[in-house]
Amino acid sequence: PMDPLLQLVSLQKASGCWDLAPALATALGKVNQEVWATILSLIWLHGFKIDVQEEWELLAMKAVSWLRAQNSCVQECMDAGNALLGCKVQKDALGL
Repeated sequence: PMDPLLQLVSLQKASGCWDLAPALATALGKVNQEVWATILSLIWLHGFKIDVQEEWELLAMKAVSWLRAQNSCVQECMDAGNALLGCKVQKDALGL
């Protein structure tokens, strides 16, 4: 297996950025793309669409149930997602 640092270096684009892709998550050894996308979606819903919560509440419950089964680094993803989206959504608000 390739060294994680070499993997990270090899995934950087010529412009200097990285794509949010499964290969990057693997190189960082943290979280799969589906977990990250699900947490970001839940934070966005709670942070920006709370006024229409009745419309998305069931799909959020399904997502939370799926996240619980993943046994992943939810708190770290929550912290990063909140920072990225400029929110302050707590795990307990999501039901995690």
